[in-house]
Amino acid sequence: MQLNPPARLRVTILVVDDDALITLNTVDLLTEMGHVALEAYSAAEALRILEQRAEIAVLITDYAMPGMTGVELAAAARALRPGLAVLLATGYAELPEGTPCDLPRLEKPFRADELARRIAELLGTAAE
Repeated sequence: MQLNPPARLRVTILVVDDDALITLNTVDLLTEMGHVALEAYSAAEALRILEQRAEIAVLITDYAMPGMTGVELAAAARALRPGLAVLLATGYAELPEGTPCDLPRLEKPFRADELARRIAELLGTAAE
């Protein structure tokens, strides 16, 4: 599987996780894949960035964060940017009961090839 997308498939991706190590590792993986990766450490920070950066094509968010879950962030982000591609990265096998969620998921810990495949799926492209 090719991890580096063709130039036409390189996008700006916002990574949101309250764990700095996870955020920075994901940003590094995305950068190595050729994407532009931005980081946020809270939902509030992510929403501010989304308001300022129109080029963001994908939001990757953790589920469990203080103040706002990743599912809640996805809803708020899509209220700002309808159609925004969102990927929920979580260590939970199942989300808490009663959590409405139709977001595509990436289970933590994940490998670079899994991340690349999920991004390709979100963008509607086939990972080669």
